[in-house]
Amino acid sequence: MASSLIILLFVLCISCSTQSSEMVLMPLTHSMSQTQFNSTHHLLKSTSTRSAARFHHQRRLGGQQQHQVSLPLSPGSDYTLSFYLGSDPLQPIVLYMDTGSDLVWFPCAPFECILCEGKSNPAINTKPPNISRMAAVSCKSPACSAAHSSIPSSDLCAMARCPLESIETSDCSSFSCPPFYYAYGDGSLIARLYRHTLSISASSPSLVLKNFTFGCAHTTLGEPTGVAGFGRGLLSLPAQLATFSPQLGNQFSYCLVSHSFDQERVRRPSPLIIGRYDDKQKKIGSELAEFVYTSMLENPKHPYFYCVGLVGISVGKKMIPAPEIVKRVDKKGGGGMVVDSGTTFTMLPAGFYNSVVAEFDRRVGGVHERASEIEDKTGLGPCYYMDKVGQVPTVTLHFAGNGSSVVLPSKNYFYEFLDGGDGIRRKRRVGCLMLMNGGDEVELTGGPGATLGNYQQQGFEVVYDLEKKRVGFARRHCASLWDRLNQN
Repeated sequence: MASSLIILLFVLCISCSTQSSEMVLMPLTHSMSQTQFNSTHHLLKSTSTRSAARFHHQRRLGGQQQHQVSLPLSPGSDYTLSFYLGSDPLQPIVLYMDTGSDLVWFPCAPFECILCEGKSNPAINTKPPNISRMAAVSCKSPACSAAHSSIPSSDLCAMARCPLESIETSDCSSFSCPPFYYAYGDGSLIARLYRHTLSISASSPSLVLKNFTFGCAHTTLGEPTGVAGFGRGLLSLPAQLATFSPQLGNQFSYCLVSHSFDQERVRRPSPLIIGRYDDKQKKIGSELAEFVYTSMLENPKHPYFYCVGLVGISVGKKMIPAPEIVKRVDKKGGGGMVVDSGTTFTMLPAGFYNSVVAEFDRRVGGVHERASEIEDKTGLGPCYYMDKVGQVPTVTLHFAGNGSSVVLPSKNYFYEFLDGGDGIRRKRRVGCLMLMNGGDEVELTGGPGATLGNYQQQGFEVVYDLEKKRVGFARRHCASLWDRLNQN
């Protein structure tokens, strides 16, 4: 590996509706959603519901120069980054970072969001940009076919009301790609494709991408904020970066600083690194980043997913084998575990989840009292009152591949917080298992068997090696990684 390669370093933003944003290591500012949750229970319930909705939707879908750029951070459970469109360096476009989808889109003026009341919106104080029709993508473009699920360009030109004689003479390039529909777990949108200059940072040096293809949405349902899709599709950010520079597009990684649902806690930057960087930079103090790799599984139905095989989960020393639906992807595109930055909590098939919970409860329930009412309020479980001294068992994820096991820190799967203190009940410390029941395996028809959420990924550098088609995990001090890379 060359000692100095192209690197693009971002800071991810955690989207949150608990407090205003904290600007870190960035020469410009922007504000986040001011929507407030009235309790930790409410925030946990909202997040667990959103994780479940997204998972079930995925099921139904059957160089030699170095660059470093810093972007702002805000606390919460999902991660955002900012872009700049055209020549306007003062108007950031805030987008969620999502490895579970393949489209880059954002609201455009005039914009209407239906059923968005109370939804977290980190871009609430930014004005949707106006897009000139001169930047529209042709209906003959491969990008147009990709947005319309590979519909032939002749059909798309007909949909765009291109005259028949123009279609037959291949002279309909002036007709723009028709609007398309795109859906997530808890929202959807109708958008058009455009091309324009996109800047990754307003600071110097910045990365400027000309003719970048994105979706422009004037109407959405339950989706007030845009999304930067990092999946494996033609329209994703990594795919388009690859056309600009293969070194930028064939690998990216992120390291999520541990976040919680504490509304008062301030978090450090979380680095998103696009492109490869010098191995020497991976040494932080005495810590060496030794990645544990597992191969990406090809999914014929959902090629943009980063699917891997999970062979089991250990609770303490007890290994619980995963069902076949989580170990591999079948010919119809069903199964495997999706590594997803856009889902908060890990989702497991019902039978597998119940076995993990039973072993966890066997070890914890004998020491700590079950907090059933907290489970009802948060949508998580099992939960316990942590009044007595006692550690929770270690949880280890075993991925396909020789020695591909990842030991999770306890804070990645067991969240503790204070409950009560309302004048009637005294405050008690509560802890909940942060894994979720994804439903019956029989219902898995053409969708993922499980999802690895970002809460379980915190404190690891997770690398997506698109060239070697593998995903790697390395235990890291993410804030230290940000500090080290940002100094260079």
